[in-house]
Amino acid sequence: QVQLQESGPGLVKPSQTLSLTCTISGGSITTPVWSWIRQPPGKGLEWIGYINYDGITGYSPSLKSRTSISRDTSKNQFTLQLSSVTPEDTAVYYCASLSMGYWGQGTQVTVSS
Repeated sequence: QVQLQESGPGLVKPSQTLSLTCTISGGSITTPVWSWIRQPPGKGLEWIGYINYDGITGYSPSLKSRTSISRDTSKNQFTLQLSSVTPEDTAVYYCASLSMGYWGQGTQVTVSS
């Protein structure tokens, strides 16, 4: 019954900040750890980072310098911000609770001028 939905611009220009929001319905973000994962074209899934109810975050070493994850418990949402994007950041982006097995359907983000 729990559903996750990613939202945000599908096109981002190089050097700008990619910003996505995950909205959770039928559940709460107060209990599990919530993650962002992406899949570039022709590649496998890449874990970006996570956030828990206490606001503790963890990021992939390859992306942590550009990544910020936050949450709004009152809105049942958490967000991803990836700064200074390049075309290599083009991917399908997913939000998920890995511990609970909940995934969004994914949203395509293209970085292009």
